[in-house]
Amino acid sequence: MPSFTWTQSIAAGATFDPLDSAGWMYRYVPYNAVVEVIDNAGAVGVVVSRTFGSDTIQQESPVTAGGTTGVIPSRLSVEPITEKCNATDLLRVVYRNTSGGAVVVNGIIQLSKLQ
Repeated sequence: MPSFTWTQSIAAGATFDPLDSAGWMYRYVPYNAVVEVIDNAGAVGVVVSRTFGSDTIQQESPVTAGGTTGVIPSRLSVEPITEKCNATDLLRVVYRNTSGGAVVVNGIIQLSKLQ
């Protein structure tokens, strides 16, 4: 099960796409899969939009606050966003900091191959 984790400070007014920034090799899903994303922010003011293939899974919405820098969230504390994807779908998770200061975002994405 491929997975990728991130912790990133996002400057005021900036955007961040962890999958694009890191060049994650599974950004284009290689097979039909279930994708799960869990994330949180260190403070309020960060919004996220998620697009898997041609489907907008989540329009720009607030990210759960209360995260600790460098601590990857788990499904025990944050509800995961889960969706089926087709082979060759492009995964995008884009954060935007709407606050006046830098905010840290932590997250993990996992792919589970469908049989």
